Amino acid sequence: MLVLVAPGQGAQTPGFLTPWLDLPGAADRLAAWSDAIGLDLAHYGTQADADAIRDTAVAQPLLVAAGLLSAAALGDVADLTLGAVAGHSVGEITAAAFAGVLDDTAALTLVRTRGLAMAEAAAVTRTGMSALLGGDPETTVPHLEKLGLTPANVNGAGQIVAAGTLEQLAALETDKPDGVRRVVPLKVAGAFHTHHMAPAVEALAQAAEDLAPADPRVTYVSNKDGQAVKSGDDVLKRLVGQVANPVRWDLCMETFQELGATALIEVCPGGTLTGLAKRALPGVKTLALKTPDDLDAAREFLAEHSA
Repeated sequence: MLVLVAPGQGAQTPGFLTPWLDLPGAADRLAAWSDAIGLDLAHYGTQADADAIRDTAVAQPLLVAAGLLSAAALGDVADLTLGAVAGHSVGEITAAAFAGVLDDTAALTLVRTRGLAMAEAAAVTRTGMSALLGGDPETTVPHLEKLGLTPANVNGAGQIVAAGTLEQLAALETDKPDGVRRVVPLKVAGAFHTHHMAPAVEALAQAAEDLAPADPRVTYVSNKDGQAVKSGDDVLKRLVGQVANPVRWDLCMETFQELGATALIEVCPGGTLTGLAKRALPGVKTLALKTPDDLDAAREFLAEHSA
């Protein structure tokens, strides 16, 4: 059983879309999406520097566009024999498009609103996120809460990302949970998936009112609780609320396992989620779609594992 997954913010790097735009139709598709959302995706994906694409309002639509472009290069996603789809954080919108809940333009329109709203919310208070290396979640989570921090990403394989104010994160540096070796600040613009993002939920809810989601045509696994969601309305509701709630990727991977996953492929810019799967899902084959050079191997992988 094959799972198709999409990465979240932080996976983007300068110029990462450049080779993809050489594929037939890719530049035209990206230009149409750019016109639809009022953002030059080709510029940001090929020419902009790291600081420019770190901007939440840019990074989020850029990542969804990359996921959709790379998946399309494999063929029509609707024709692939998939067991489940999921995405990490903003990657959930990419996954919603894979599942047929939203069409590509609706997904890009929604993520543009999401990125702008989260950037605006992040500007209210100086906040950030830090990854914790080592430690046990049963010890780490209560310690973070004691410091006023939120375990914003519980990623499985022992990986937790804390989020909160810069002062709270500074306190974490000097007061680490037992077993945590290092606290690594992340290059993100705010405390995503925490109460600091509450204003963005309202903006996203208003945007969602204009959408007409379809029910998923393939099992859609939600970051909220790792549950398989069968209703398009429920998927959209979860996408809205998730910006202010922790990402439970650990529970998503547990669901993959319960569904009988034997293989996992991560769309561009792949690497992060396949890395987690290698540690948390022993025996599950993985492939990260990073550049078009990976397409032949990905097609063979699909043929082998999606039958």
